[in-house]
Amino acid sequence: MSSEQRSLFSAAELQSARYGQPIEPLAISQSALRNWKQRVNRFQQQVIVSLAGEQGSLFGLSPSAEAIAAEVNPFTLPRQNAEFWRWQVDDVGVAAFYFVIDYQLPILLYVGETVKANQRWKGEHDCKRYIENYISVHRRCGEENTVGIAFLHWAPTETRSRQQLESALIYQWRSPFNKQNWTFWGTPFVGGK
Repeated sequence: MSSEQRSLFSAAELQSARYGQPIEPLAISQSALRNWKQRVNRFQQQVIVSLAGEQGSLFGLSPSAEAIAAEVNPFTLPRQNAEFWRWQVDDVGVAAFYFVIDYQLPILLYVGETVKANQRWKGEHDCKRYIENYISVHRRCGEENTVGIAFLHWAPTETRSRQQLESALIYQWRSPFNKQNWTFWGTPFVGGK
């Protein structure tokens, strides 16, 4: 028995799927898009309200990832263009959290972490496709969007701690492009390319 995983598609099918056939546009109506965004927005607005009502610890105990996440509001961070990764930078980058946001409504679409903020998206990243699909659907439906990204340039350099805090942020905000939240919001922008 071979330990190699078999493909569901032949090499010819994979080749034609990538290069030979056009990608069908995602079939989402304007009303479905608006309803989806409103549901996400309502949930995240409740998170913002709860952030304003919580008080930090008065004692020097080590806070949990959830407690730290409860103090982060991505909507208050400085905005950057979602194409930031194309820019030339000289520094090596720092550990950071990043947040893909549609500032139009607003809704937080994706939460991520990286050890080098200026290099994370230079290669393949599924979220790039989700953003392209999201923007494409908005154009087709005649809806406005203002997708950008915000960085929190404070993050633990130790991988496990950074990932625990990322998980807490993803859970807290229920960011729809993160796989952990697909059961809450569905996956309308995952298809294509």
